[in-house]
Amino acid sequence: MLRYLPTLLVLALWIYAFVDCLNTPEGDVRGMPKLAWVFVILLFGGVLVGPIAWLIAGRARRDPAGATAEQGQWIAPDDNPEFLKSLNKDDPKAD
Repeated sequence: MLRYLPTLLVLALWIYAFVDCLNTPEGDVRGMPKLAWVFVILLFGGVLVGPIAWLIAGRARRDPAGATAEQGQWIAPDDNPEFLKSLNKDDPKAD
């Protein structure tokens, strides 16, 4: 059973990269058009070149955990300055 593990890991990485590429919006894809990345992942998936190239060079970089949200994105209430200011407006002791 252990001898099948490397094959299963390669297959899992191949499937993950393929699905991730398909779900990534066209504007977030770097380097080549999205369709070209799909072909690279499918053609070179067995030797891990395609999926690793997608994960390193093709996929958009994620923001770090502490980055502030852009306009229109949801922010947790305890991090949202407008929400915290609105709490003081409803305080009866502040009058």
